[in-house]
Amino acid sequence: MHANNNSLNNLEHMNTKKMFFAAALSMLMAGAVQAQEGVKSFSFVEAQGGVQLTSTDAKMDKLITPTAALSFGHYFTPVVGARLHVNAWESKSGYNDQFYKWKYVTPDLDLLLNLSNIFSKKQVHALNVILLGGVGLNYAWDNDDLKGLNLPANATPLAWDKNRLSHNLRAGLRVETNQAKRLGLSLEVNANSLSDRFNSKTNNSDDWMFTAMLGLSFRFNQKSAAPKYITKMVEIVDTIEVDEPYVTKEIVKRPKEVKEKKNMNEAIFFKIAQSDADKAAGVDEAIKKVADLMKTSDDAVFTVTGYADKGTGTPKINAKYAKLRAEDVTKKLVDEHGIDASRIKTDSKGDTVQPFEENDKNRCVIITGEGTFKVTVYEDAEVEKKETRKVKKVRVRQEEVKERVD
Repeated sequence: MHANNNSLNNLEHMNTKKMFFAAALSMLMAGAVQAQEGVKSFSFVEAQGGVQLTSTDAKMDKLITPTAALSFGHYFTPVVGARLHVNAWESKSGYNDQFYKWKYVTPDLDLLLNLSNIFSKKQVHALNVILLGGVGLNYAWDNDDLKGLNLPANATPLAWDKNRLSHNLRAGLRVETNQAKRLGLSLEVNANSLSDRFNSKTNNSDDWMFTAMLGLSFRFNQKSAAPKYITKMVEIVDTIEVDEPYVTKEIVKRPKEVKEKKNMNEAIFFKIAQSDADKAAGVDEAIKKVADLMKTSDDAVFTVTGYADKGTGTPKINAKYAKLRAEDVTKKLVDEHGIDASRIKTDSKGDTVQPFEENDKNRCVIITGEGTFKVTVYEDAEVEKKETRKVKKVRVRQEEVKERVD
């Protein structure tokens, strides 16, 4: 009956190992598929520290001991990685209320599967959930505590003496911070299956060691795969501003020449004892104005009359200046502005006539005339004016774009 139980246990043990390797193979296949879409690979080193518990029938709160680990690894794709992991320190077991410790070291080769990158298209996560599994060896030594307890021989029939070498099968789960950063923090929980004699007891099944560790990792050789793009035509709608012509109508003043009967009366003023028209105040403007007006009439006859002020001089002297002033203005109209002399009558009144109440203004020449003149009048006219204004229009165009495929 005992032999049959051993056979059943061995068979279960073999089935457990087969299931473990089948799971590892599935992880590799999933990683291979995901590797086709991988965007990043990197290497890392990590130091970990925490506690371990080797299960037995003693009080479990008395069996917790410190543990530490150092690992070096590499992620080949965003999903699949591997590491060489060395876990060591001490383990503890007990019999009734007596406990004993021993040292161990466990080198393992672990396969890492990033579950976050399997189930999410996004390749960068604040936290990554990683499933791991591995195989390795366990080397234990320094079991002297057990010998010092003087336990009955039947209590620990499989107690080992100097050292113990056994297999180690591992499965675990870890949570790790953003793998795109250089430094990372992790929390890892593992279950390790070792040979039945690891804790010097026997129950015809593997012993189990459970570890919980915090880790600090440094990542390097981070590489990003070239992104994949597809080219396609897209329709783009643009809103643009264009200059649109339009016509407005407005009323403008348009000049028009007409003939009308008109009287002309223009004065040119002189200083005292002055008869030279070139020196008279405003003579050029006045004479030009008169000449231009005279040229617009074909029938008017003009009279250029000279005057002198009664308040200065004598009638004789004043008559002289008045006559000279009139003659000089007439000469300028004829010689400089081309007015026909036959249309001009020159006269002089001396100081006998005072056309202005202010004495000094009577030193002048007054040009008068009557006839038909061409004058410019302004009429209202409606004209069209071409202008442009900014208007918004919609333009649809086809454009070739590249779109990233994640």
